[in-house]
Amino acid sequence: MKTNNNTYKIKLGIFVSIGLLMLFIIIFFIGSHQNLFSSKFEINTNFRNVSGLQVGGQVRFSGIVVGNIENIVIINDSTVNVVALLNNDVRKFIKKDSRASISSEGIIGDKILIISQGSHNATEVSNGATIASFEPIEFDDILASIKVSAENAEIITDELAMMLIDINEGKGTLGTLLNDESVAKDLEKTMENLRKGSKGLEENMEAAKHNFLLRGYFRKKEREKERIKKEEATKEDAEIVKQ
Repeated sequence: MKTNNNTYKIKLGIFVSIGLLMLFIIIFFIGSHQNLFSSKFEINTNFRNVSGLQVGGQVRFSGIVVGNIENIVIINDSTVNVVALLNNDVRKFIKKDSRASISSEGIIGDKILIISQGSHNATEVSNGATIASFEPIEFDDILASIKVSAENAEIITDELAMMLIDINEGKGTLGTLLNDESVAKDLEKTMENLRKGSKGLEENMEAAKHNFLLRGYFRKKEREKERIKKEEATKEDAEIVKQ
């Protein structure tokens, strides 16, 4: 009977020891994942709307998890204070002009706090400091904006369709102009007159070149053109020689 009792106690001791060991291992892994065993420092930031951010959520800097949300407190009807605990080894990288924003892990993932990089010359944040923030853009606001844009596009498309129908039927000023044969004939006559006017101008210019009063002017222009061509040719030859 005594032997059975001792065996039972030994088994119980082994079972309790294994249970405690497993508990310590679990606590160690959870603590390592949550950075419970590293030194921390605290920063604060304020938002009008935390957009679903929760206590325990991740804090990221340059895409790396550097801490967790410690507390979220409503200060007043327009301000919500967010307290974050960050690993002390990243403190030197977070500046006083760094800013906090709220984002999502993926499209519909958990909300996380993002801390931006500050300017290179700014001083690092102190423990308990408050940094500025960007207000999060709500997904509902994006959907509402897309809806308004789609409705406006639909209205514009309908109006364009009605305008094209009116043009095809000869309604309105533009429709009348495009469908009126007399307007087309007038445009054709105008183009013909322009062609004749251009031809007459060319003839007048040719006659002016042979006029003894203007002959010197045109010859001077021709000499300038020849001189410019020669200079350009000389420059091209010089560039070829350099190469």
